[in-house]
Amino acid sequence: MATGKKDASCPVETTLKVIGGKWKVLIIHFLLEDTKRFGELAKCLGRISPKTLAQQLRELEEDGVIAREVFAQVPPKVEYTITSLGITLSPILHAMADWGTFLEARQEKTKRTSRNSSPAD
Repeated sequence: MATGKKDASCPVETTLKVIGGKWKVLIIHFLLEDTKRFGELAKCLGRISPKTLAQQLRELEEDGVIAREVFAQVPPKVEYTITSLGITLSPILHAMADWGTFLEARQEKTKRTSRNSSPAD
């Protein structure tokens, strides 16, 4: 009987199943800096809905990338922290940041070059 989920066909696809999407890499990025509460993450991320943030956090927790700690107090306090597995993503995120910096510089250079060139008369 089919489960509806297709198995990953390569290690890159396996990685993307865990960290893919618009928000997960950014959540991991901020949790690599420090433990955060739900509201703190929401502020860091900007335009994410509470429902989407909760879903993304749940999926990252299920995959063992982050841990959720609930404190028995009123009002309830929940903190999210990166796990040892999540820390292993650090070099990947740094490589992505380096590539993004390279690409931004390249695009800026291309913009300057196209602004400085004048059409032939």
